[in-house]
Amino acid sequence: MRARIIGQHSDRDLGEDRPIPRRDFLQGMLIGAASALTGPLLAAPAAQSQATSGGQNAAGYYPPALTGLRGSHPGSFEPVHALRDGALAQGGTETGETYDLVVVGGGISGLAAAHFFRARAPGQARVLILENHDDFGGHAKRNEFSTTDGLRIINGGTYEIDSPRPYSAAAAGLIRDIGIDVKALARKIEHPEFYDHLPLQHAAFFDRETFGEDRLAVGWGDVPVRQLVASIPLSARAREDIVRIETGSEDYLPGLSAAEKKLRLSKISYSAFLRDLVKVDPSVVTFYQARTHGWFAVGADAVPALDCWAFKYPGFQGMKLPRGTISRMGYTPKGYADTGGSYKLHFPDGNATIARLLVRSLIAEAVPGSTAEDVVSARVDYARLDRPQSPVRVRLNSIVTRVANVGDPARSRAVEITYLRNGTPMKVRAKSCVLACWNMVIPYLCPELPPAQKDALHSLVKLPLVYSSVAIRNWKAFQKLGISAVYAPGSYHTYFQLNEKVDIGAYPSPSSPDQPTVIRMLRTPCKPGLNQIEQNKAGSAELLATSFATFEHNIRDQLTRTLGAGGFDPVRDIEAITVNRWPHGYAPEYNPLFDPELPPEQAPNVIGRARFGRIYIANSDSGRAAYTSSAIDQADRAIRELLSS
Repeated sequence: MRARIIGQHSDRDLGEDRPIPRRDFLQGMLIGAASALTGPLLAAPAAQSQATSGGQNAAGYYPPALTGLRGSHPGSFEPVHALRDGALAQGGTETGETYDLVVVGGGISGLAAAHFFRARAPGQARVLILENHDDFGGHAKRNEFSTTDGLRIINGGTYEIDSPRPYSAAAAGLIRDIGIDVKALARKIEHPEFYDHLPLQHAAFFDRETFGEDRLAVGWGDVPVRQLVASIPLSARAREDIVRIETGSEDYLPGLSAAEKKLRLSKISYSAFLRDLVKVDPSVVTFYQARTHGWFAVGADAVPALDCWAFKYPGFQGMKLPRGTISRMGYTPKGYADTGGSYKLHFPDGNATIARLLVRSLIAEAVPGSTAEDVVSARVDYARLDRPQSPVRVRLNSIVTRVANVGDPARSRAVEITYLRNGTPMKVRAKSCVLACWNMVIPYLCPELPPAQKDALHSLVKLPLVYSSVAIRNWKAFQKLGISAVYAPGSYHTYFQLNEKVDIGAYPSPSSPDQPTVIRMLRTPCKPGLNQIEQNKAGSAELLATSFATFEHNIRDQLTRTLGAGGFDPVRDIEAITVNRWPHGYAPEYNPLFDPELPPEQAPNVIGRARFGRIYIANSDSGRAAYTSSAIDQADRAIRELLSS
């Protein structure tokens, strides 16, 4: 193998010539789009799992254990891109199947819609859920790794039960109905102080490409700031600016009332706040630029300073802002509401546990067990998800390309749904259809929608991001360096950390540095200087064009440079890599930096989610909030609309 040199390390140095469990067959490229209706998109390589070829009933079908490119994996999106580009022929074979409800999208909103419909509809309703990915759950993705010390689980998408507002009665009721006592389970299973007690600290990594040299600063948030910044590769002025931001008490908007300050902060970005009001050195703005990636999936140049205040980011200590209401045209800072937030709970696989419990409530025989604690270690029987005798069926690898009312939408009594499976177009009918998919694709599925509604749906551009999961043979390097998490503003992944300690049911998390574990890494493909929607579009295109080989090289290089002084060896220590690529990740939210102020009834998500004949619209996009509670609430609203009509 030719040794390709990037930086100080060749591919061979980083272990890229070593076989590990990974899948990079299609590398995210568009394939077979124009011929999607004439045959399979592409013959699956011999080594490829059945989980990518439509065979959910095949022996051994188990998507959570797949590695390589996951999330929006190859084969899950290409026909819809062809539909968007006018390159997908219409047609399809009538299957003769009829249902009371067809749900498009098997994420939490789609599963919740099926749950609500079954609970409220009279009689024994028949429901079909069509999901374009090879697994259910949508963005609530589960990654599994088999190690020498047993199973390791991590979330590949939605992280936890969490919201800046309390869960609604409908959302809280669903969580309770599927067996989750959020407050009690959080006390029982989570160990948030585990790494602190070792003790391991947070660190910041300064990369040579951005800051002039590689340097790891250990103790961020624990060591006094002045002591911590003394050795970082920034100028004396920049180091003093960081001290001022982190510990200062200056009011940067003197003479204004609290309400006036909040209004001003809602109209400037966090980077503009630091640059223009705090007046810091440009290198300091660069250092803080990626602080917002995890919560907002975009950099500090596109996040209102008010939102950063609400999240208790540094720099606002002297502003004397009360925690009272700031709501303009329906806008409340992300992370804050007068009524307080929801309880929080993190399962080992994030909110994939919610998806599993919802499937258990719909198709009990597919998910063994009976509690929220035993579902985490249960092995789903995918062959039981789509059986003719079941009143609820979940059909994976099924890409919907057309949804149409039968006859005049105003008088329609049925909906026809066309979907692709193994490249073959099929048609089913239902009395009603709930579109619990990404709202931005709905105009392509339903071209008869009114123009204003289509425009509104098109504007709901989702935020791209990547969660990379890296299984390692042990975490001794973290222990030796005294760290558990690293913020790396100039690196390919701007944040990574050891997986949280969560012990639930029969599933124990590793407790010794000698044991295998999983590292969680975050990448957000931002394009500073553009508005948020243009950044999101550019980032989405970048992710779809990036090969697994590129992700792998950058992961190996970054971990080696950051952890090498602790003895980390990528050739020896990396056991598997799963890249959860989400070109359309977080639901879009109102951003006062870029979005016009409109009355609530004129908001694009409200216009976009209007009923169209027997077609109803759900998903967190239609709630314009990137939270699981929004996904559930929108499912509840759609089903209430359906049943009342």
